[in-house]
Amino acid sequence: MNITVINGTPRKQGRTGIVARYLSKQYGCSLIDLSDGSIPLYTGEREQSELEAVRSLKQKVQDADAVILCSPEYHSGMSGALKNAMDFMGSDQFAHKPVAIIACSGGGKGGINCLTNLRTVSRGVYANVIPRQLVLDPHCFDREKDTLLPDPEALVEGMMKELMVYAEAHASIRGKLVQP
Repeated sequence: MNITVINGTPRKQGRTGIVARYLSKQYGCSLIDLSDGSIPLYTGEREQSELEAVRSLKQKVQDADAVILCSPEYHSGMSGALKNAMDFMGSDQFAHKPVAIIACSGGGKGGINCLTNLRTVSRGVYANVIPRQLVLDPHCFDREKDTLLPDPEALVEGMMKELMVYAEAHASIRGKLVQP
């Protein structure tokens, strides 16, 4: 099963990167790391689609059996870096594809607005966002070891099991689905 995780933060050192790297290591997910700065600001100009970083982003997501979108919550929404990357893609990459969403919150506000924003944008590219979603607050991380603590690990495991069920179901009906 080819699962791609997108680290949707522009920060080199942040909790969103920790969870994305955890998913990559623990579950063998392919990692797209937006903190590397290789994706330009989306302008809609045709020549941007020829850039290697953009072609690679689109191809990795298109080839994935499922995708995990990870974003910090910035001002009650997803990060601009992740929204910018999503603007380069569309139904060719996401139609009917199972997608899991994770918000990393600073605490206090809960991350729910980020999750809602991720669902809305994912619907716009015809993705199938799974019901289970996660908010990971600062107390969920071991920053020194660059990993998650045991209780959040269990939450991630539950989300991954659900994502796999949806990915397997999608694989079994892929040829029968009508493209948008």
